[in-house]
Amino acid sequence: MGPPIDPVRSSETLPTSADVVIVGGGIIGLSTALFLARAGLSVVVCEKGTFAGEQSSRNWGWVRRMGRDPRELPLVIEAMRLWDEMGSLVGRDVGFRRTGILYLCESEADVARHEDWLHRAGPYALDSRIISGPALASLLPGATTTFHAALYTASDGRAEPQKAAPAIAAAAAKAGAILLGDCAVRSIETGAGAISAVETERGRIVTRNVVVAGGIWSSQLLRSLGLRLPQLGIRSSVLRTGPVPRGPDGAAWGPRFAYRKRLDGGYTIADGTRSLHDVVPDSFRYFTDFLPILKREWRHMRLDFGAPLLAGLGHGMKGKAAAALAFEKTRVLDPAPRTDTLDAAYAALKVTFPVFENVPVVQHWAGMIDATPDAVPVISTVEALSGLVVATGFSGHGFGIGPGAGRLAADLVRGATPIVDPAPFRYERLIDGTKMQPTTGV
Repeated sequence: MGPPIDPVRSSETLPTSADVVIVGGGIIGLSTALFLARAGLSVVVCEKGTFAGEQSSRNWGWVRRMGRDPRELPLVIEAMRLWDEMGSLVGRDVGFRRTGILYLCESEADVARHEDWLHRAGPYALDSRIISGPALASLLPGATTTFHAALYTASDGRAEPQKAAPAIAAAAAKAGAILLGDCAVRSIETGAGAISAVETERGRIVTRNVVVAGGIWSSQLLRSLGLRLPQLGIRSSVLRTGPVPRGPDGAAWGPRFAYRKRLDGGYTIADGTRSLHDVVPDSFRYFTDFLPILKREWRHMRLDFGAPLLAGLGHGMKGKAAAALAFEKTRVLDPAPRTDTLDAAYAALKVTFPVFENVPVVQHWAGMIDATPDAVPVISTVEALSGLVVATGFSGHGFGIGPGAGRLAADLVRGATPIVDPAPFRYERLIDGTKMQPTTGV
């Protein structure tokens, strides 16, 4: 079971038409809805289950620029500006604080890797810097482990995933967007190379514009349109603790643990060095697409052959009708957390910070990260189908970049001047033979 989420009120009435239908009620889809509704368009958001019920509420809660792929940095900076305005934008405190983030280094090799990022980030590195000695120690109060150095960005921050997307949803509804929970989209209708309508489990909505922001489900939905989207899932496990009165502020990533202070005084804790991929039929379908990043990250990757593979094979054998109903069969994807990995990470954290020693674990959970072969998202129109915008594949970056991604997607729908150059996020790069060049892991 995922963490408790602030409730989102769903509309009972299905409109017969809308300027835009957004598929997916996570932070990306909801942010897109907010900016479109504020621009005066009629917007419907269809969510197959609970708004923000999947990765949008299950992530670490980091809002960072540090370490991002250079192609993402202009959009991340715009997203950070929107996070600064979030309180006034949505009328609620979503916990955003610029409390800084540390990447802890145990060796000169770690330092060299981060210095390489500083070089590649160029002017977008802003206030990121390598620190050590007393400067680093001052940011790790109570630590009994001495780290060689760290990459530190004071302007990076944190927010509350269980509050942010629901707050954006409420603001979108206030601006006029219609939010439909427990309303799966079964198919997208087209005619003459353009979007014409969507068929939901509640009925049909006539529209000329669809935004697919369905996270890990996006590839399956697009396949029904004959569109190939290489995207796979990474299972990310997290635990949260009770309050820690004298714990470190902000967030940090280390070789054996990662932590982020929560608004409630507790901490979100994970192991950021291991990635778990549940093998599914798409793992074979997109194997060659992901080979470059697999070669780069294989030391940190674990494959799990189990229930997801069998379920995927079963759906495939039952044909297209069963595939459409799969969205309704799994209202909220709730993968099992790796409690052994989490417990090991928490034990390592306690060695470094004894103040955590008697702090209870409140909950374990897991979410599914939607990853692309180059770990850069798709935020793009689609040349083959007029009226379609895809916003998916955020590769673990979706929460922090979410408001900026939603703004960019809304610009693309409207044909407005985009907030940043959308070229790095174009869909066609994944299907036209462009060489995949991942610079970060997922």
